[in-house]
Amino acid sequence: MDEIYHYPPELFNLLVDTIPLLFRSKKDVLLFFKGSGVSKKYTEDVESRIYFDRQSITKYEIVRNVLSRLNEAGEKALRERREILKRVVEFESFSSCWPDDQLKAKGLVAEIQKVINTKDAFTRMKIAREKEAEKNRKEYQQRIEEAQSLRLERSIIKEDFNQLFSMSNPHKRGKALEIVLNNLFKSYGVLIRESFSLIGSNGEGIIEQIDGVIELDNKIFLVEMKWWDKPVGVGEVSHHLVRIFNRGHACGIFISTSPFTQPAVAVCKESLSKALIVLVNLEEIYKVLDQEENLKDYLKRKIQAAIINKEPLHYPV
Repeated sequence: MDEIYHYPPELFNLLVDTIPLLFRSKKDVLLFFKGSGVSKKYTEDVESRIYFDRQSITKYEIVRNVLSRLNEAGEKALRERREILKRVVEFESFSSCWPDDQLKAKGLVAEIQKVINTKDAFTRMKIAREKEAEKNRKEYQQRIEEAQSLRLERSIIKEDFNQLFSMSNPHKRGKALEIVLNNLFKSYGVLIRESFSLIGSNGEGIIEQIDGVIELDNKIFLVEMKWWDKPVGVGEVSHHLVRIFNRGHACGIFISTSPFTQPAVAVCKESLSKALIVLVNLEEIYKVLDQEENLKDYLKRKIQAAIINKEPLHYPV
C-alpha cells in the first residue's frame, strides 16, 4: 500500500472492523500493534486504561484510537502503517480469533486484500501515467531546447553569411563562404564532409579541390562554391562535371553568387542523362535561411525538377 500520509476512509474503517476480530483479548490487540513497530507514545494511554479500567474501552476503540493517531502522524508513521497492513493481509491462522468471529474475520481480511490490490492497481497505473507524462515533458522540453539551440546556431550562420559581403579579399571570402555553407549544411544534417583536397600519388601536389560533400535522398553530391563578379560559364560547370563523371554514381551541386550563363545551363541540362547536377544561386540559400525554411526540402525540390523536368536551374516556389 503506497498511501503516504494516511489510510483512506474505506481502508481505515475496514481495519477498525477487522483487527479486533483477529484477537480474543485487548492485550493481544496491543501486542499486535507493538509487534508492528508502533511506539508507546501512540498506545500509552490506551494501555493504561486496559490495565486500570479494562471495561472502559473496547477492542474497537483501541484500534480506532491507535490508527487515528498513526494517520495524524502522516509520513512519520508510514512504516508502522505499512507494517500493520502487511500483517493483516498476510493473516492466515485464524485460531487467535473467537470461533464465532473466524468466518467474519476471514471475509474482512479478504475484503482488505481486495481493496489494497485495487488501490495498488490504480496506483501502478497512476505511476505509469505520471512516468509517461514526465517522459513526454522531458522530450518536449528537449525538443524546445534543441529548437532554440538550432535557431541560435542558424542565427550565427546568418550573421557569418552577412559578413561575407563586407570582405574584400576574394580568396579569404571564398574560404569563408565554404565554412559558412558547410556549417549551414551541417545544421540540417546533410553534410558528410567539409572541403578537402586530393593529393597526387606521384608528387603532383593538389590535383583536386572539393568544397564539400553532402547527402540528399540517398545520393552523394559533390559541392562546388563560387563567389565571382562575372557569370559562371561553361568552363566552370564543365570542370565540376568532370569531377562527378570520374566518380561513377556521384551527383553535383554548383553554388554561385553570380548568375549562370545560358550555355552553362545548357551543358548541365545535356549532362543530366549521365549524372545529376543542380545549379543553385547563393541568393536562394540566403532566402531559405532568412525565412527559416527547410534547406533540405528546398534542395530536394530542385533535385526533383532536375530529374523529372530536366531543369538543373530551377527556382522552387
